[in-house]
Amino acid sequence: MKQTHTHSYYAASANRQIECPILEGSHCADVCVVGAGITGLSAALNLAERGYKVTVIEANVVGWGASGRSGGQMLFGFGCDMSVIEKSAGKIAAKAMWDMSVEAIDILRQRVEQHQIQCDLQQGHLHAAIKPRQMHELEQWQGSLEQDYAYGSLSLWDKQKVQSNMASERYIGGLYDTNSGHIHPLNYTLGLAKAALEAGVTIYTGSAVTKVTRKSKANICHTEHGNVKANQVLFCGNAYLGKLVPEISNKIMPVGTYIGATQPLGKERAKALISNNMAVADINFVLDYFRMSADYRMLFGGRVSYSTLAPPNLTQAMRQRMLNVFPQLADVKMDYAWGGNVAITMNRGPHFGQLGQDVYFAQGFSGHGIAATGLAGKLLAEAVAGQTERFDLFNQINHLPFPGGTLFKTPALVLAMAWYRLRDML
Repeated sequence: MKQTHTHSYYAASANRQIECPILEGSHCADVCVVGAGITGLSAALNLAERGYKVTVIEANVVGWGASGRSGGQMLFGFGCDMSVIEKSAGKIAAKAMWDMSVEAIDILRQRVEQHQIQCDLQQGHLHAAIKPRQMHELEQWQGSLEQDYAYGSLSLWDKQKVQSNMASERYIGGLYDTNSGHIHPLNYTLGLAKAALEAGVTIYTGSAVTKVTRKSKANICHTEHGNVKANQVLFCGNAYLGKLVPEISNKIMPVGTYIGATQPLGKERAKALISNNMAVADINFVLDYFRMSADYRMLFGGRVSYSTLAPPNLTQAMRQRMLNVFPQLADVKMDYAWGGNVAITMNRGPHFGQLGQDVYFAQGFSGHGIAATGLAGKLLAEAVAGQTERFDLFNQINHLPFPGGTLFKTPALVLAMAWYRLRDML
């Protein structure tokens, strides 16, 4: 039985739903993609444009996971600092990966324009500082990105500049990027699915892959009612892949994160809160992130759950976090509150790779998935086509398994994260 989208503002404001059949019987394809989120759909679309016969298999509905639930913040870079990548891969490879992260934003914009995807694409993002230590970190970050990575879209804002664009007393400054921005993530994902279908991709939903039989040029993805035989298989399930691929399941940790959406505020009140319609995220380890929707709701995200269980009384919890930033919204109710899982890696760097000759994966976007997933799809398509140079660069990032094994990796992570929560308060 097919699952529907989680009860969210995104699902309620979706442009359209993509109706796809359940996989039944035996089928063949050049490439079988597991997962119909942005990564999988981008890979499928890129491959179809290259002339490949592609089948996508999705356990639920298109965009059911993080691609249809996230904060929608379109950001440069990756979930880790570039210094982490430099230590693993060296400065030359790190610079190439950085350039690809900026390319990822261009890829998203190009897809929106090419396929006329109505996803409320907006420019502008602020990394906000709460305390002087963080302001110093932002200054150093700007200097490194400009000098080492030739990224020139940043400007450092003092408190006065922040407050001239945002009506909050919480922040003492920030780093503003004109190149980043925000989107309606589910509508973007649905737009990619429509484009993929039009390009000849076959998509099956409500069809969880239960087993993959791997054999060179004859891999078989099995579901309850059918199977797909393919030369290559791409695993694009990220936080929802489960234990389907044991070799990579211990390299990521599903972590719950949560968002609330207020009732519509009206244009005048919304503009008074964020006059330039930018997206904002503070730089705490357990961060708050927020933006306005196209119909002038405050979308406010934050909190994490390492058990992936939603906090009790989620609506009130998200409303209180919002009031810490915007106390003037005390009279406003939350219409929606929802959560979903992101996949983090130990070092927060993206985890792309190959298993044997014909099986590829991309996962571990660690909260930076809106743009980086589209890049991952493009790189996966390049790798399938034999152009592996760019994809293989990411193999140089060293990924360790989470300690503790299946039973104890979550408690071990909770203990480790306690330090970072404490640091946020200092």
